[in-house]
Amino acid sequence: MAERFYDRIYKAVISIPKGRVATYGQVAAMAGNGNAARAVGNALHVNPAPGEIPCHRVVNARGRLAPDFAFGGIDAQKNLLEAEGVEVTDGFVDLKKYQFRG
Repeated sequence: MAERFYDRIYKAVISIPKGRVATYGQVAAMAGNGNAARAVGNALHVNPAPGEIPCHRVVNARGRLAPDFAFGGIDAQKNLLEAEGVEVTDGFVDLKKYQFRG
C-alpha cells in the first residue's frame, strides 16, 4: 500500500536535526510534493506525536514562526527552538544561519 503523504511529511520533519529549521515548502519537497506547503501546515497542526515529530522546527519561507503553533502558541515554538540553540528575533529565524540543508 502506498505510504500516506502525511506520513512522508512526518518522516521529513523527523529528519530535521536539532538546532536547524526547514520551511513548509522545503518539507513538502522532502515529502515528494514541493507544491504542498499548505498540506504540511495541516499535517503539523494534527501532529500525532509532538514529542517525537519536531514540528517546532518548521517555519515559513521567510523564517517566520507559526502564529498559531498548535502546541502552545508562538511562544512555545520560540522556546523550543531557543532550547536547541536557534536564535529567534521578533518571531523570525535567520534561514541563512539555521536552515537545514539536507
